[in-house]
Amino acid sequence: MLKTYTYPKYDYRTPPEVGSDKTLKAPVVIVGAGPVGLGMALDLDLQGIPVLLLDEDDTVSIGSRGVCYAKRALEILDRYGVGEVVCAKGVSWNVGRTFFRESEVYNFNLVPEPDHHRPGMVNLQQYYLEEYLVTRASSRPGIDLRWKNKVVSVAQTDKGVTLTVETPDGIYTVEADWLIAADGARSPIRRMLGLEVEGKIFMDRFLIADVVMKADFPAERWFWFDPPFHPNQSVLLHKQTDSVFRIDFQLGWDADPEEEKKPENVIPRIKAMLGDEREFELEWVSVYTFQCRRMGRFNHGRVLFVGDAAHQVSPFGARGANSGLQDADNLGWKLKLVMEGKAPARLLESYSEERVYAADENLMNSTRSTDFITPKSRASRTFRNAILSLAKDHAFGRSLVNSGRLSVPSFLVESSLNTPDEDGFAGRMLPGAPIDDAPVAKDGLPGWLLQSTGNRFQLMVFVDDPATTDTSALSQLNVGGIPVEPLLVSRTAATSSALPCVHDVRGIAAQRYDARPGTSYLIRPDQHVAARWRQIDAEKVRAAVARATCQQ
Repeated sequence: MLKTYTYPKYDYRTPPEVGSDKTLKAPVVIVGAGPVGLGMALDLDLQGIPVLLLDEDDTVSIGSRGVCYAKRALEILDRYGVGEVVCAKGVSWNVGRTFFRESEVYNFNLVPEPDHHRPGMVNLQQYYLEEYLVTRASSRPGIDLRWKNKVVSVAQTDKGVTLTVETPDGIYTVEADWLIAADGARSPIRRMLGLEVEGKIFMDRFLIADVVMKADFPAERWFWFDPPFHPNQSVLLHKQTDSVFRIDFQLGWDADPEEEKKPENVIPRIKAMLGDEREFELEWVSVYTFQCRRMGRFNHGRVLFVGDAAHQVSPFGARGANSGLQDADNLGWKLKLVMEGKAPARLLESYSEERVYAADENLMNSTRSTDFITPKSRASRTFRNAILSLAKDHAFGRSLVNSGRLSVPSFLVESSLNTPDEDGFAGRMLPGAPIDDAPVAKDGLPGWLLQSTGNRFQLMVFVDDPATTDTSALSQLNVGGIPVEPLLVSRTAATSSALPCVHDVRGIAAQRYDARPGTSYLIRPDQHVAARWRQIDAEKVRAAVARATCQQ
């Protein structure tokens, strides 16, 4: 196996339903305990919904898979209770550099401004992320995580879903109100329901080599076009934890995968790249191809698809697990409201609407990156190389370089759940945007704005001083049984406040939200802006909550 990691083996326990005629009843079943399925389970647990999580294996993912976790995903993982351990173990970075042949032609900074809690990216092998998520999920009494439980049939009606589950000790039946398929790109659930995905297969091959070595390379992403050590192709380098470096070599479609994986062929490539006598060991080697495709919609009756089961992209840009975690973040609160009868079932249509929009953004960026990295004709390669040559000295050339536009959260500006602006605002915190973080103090202790948000509807109101602000309009905001919690963002340190309050110590939150006293933002449970106003108006807030939950 691996030199730097020992795979855990999780205990299989005989389900009590095996060998009896008892059918297990479950509000929600999730199939697949990868990063997205585990994240989905933790999201629903935060909503107070019991979850049955089934996985046909008994360990974390084998080999080298996901590497990069973007700032927005880290903020979601913070809510799930694993963000801190992921950041502590992983390699944080913000800067990426692109080289053409022997020269650097372009670089970028994912977080060009200071005062954000999380970095632009953290590199961490996927098996660590899964292990941390499993540990967290296993500690939650509302999550029933069952290993070596394989779903072999699915049937749904308008009232629920029936699953047949196979285990080493026999078969049992589950009747679920809702089924969430997080079972990967080959999704057996999707296949059992006769559903299709559509898209594009890229005719190219890439070699992954995870290498253990001592190297003083900075914590940056390096990408080469046509380097002297691998001419006419591209190479990508990422630093990971445990002194492991991920190297991707473009091979071309005609390469023989089995030959390319042999150590006698991999090692010379790496030696040519390093250009010295540095010692290294191969940790993992594989050859991959990829597709850019998605389902037509992500909700099908009582079955909801998340992550790779719903959409797949190229690895350039780190959009796989990152977008899957955002699927879970979007779906959890909506499913809760529907299950509690506080929102109509059509709210789940907005899950598909919003996440298809995000998937199309990812597919577009992923396809453009791949076309730039792997030109399909001599003319397109000549054009690509001309851009790279110009990029070193000309800003317009740098803007055209595409070595993988990295994962950023989707701004859901076209969502039907948004309430359009009535007032003028500057900045990027428009309806549909994921909210920006900022340093704040709470109860005199330093912290971050995002730590005081999420998992419920909130009205974030900017004030001078809570003690002198009339907050009577905020006391009983409730729409169809959905409470709206006030959060005051104060310009001055609050000595006392009857309402939740944070101190905008340096005015950074007000700056990022273009706020002045009275400015208010309605924040969704997934930390996206639903609406904003220059002054508090309780009726407008109620109407915006009704719109954001499909009650009108």
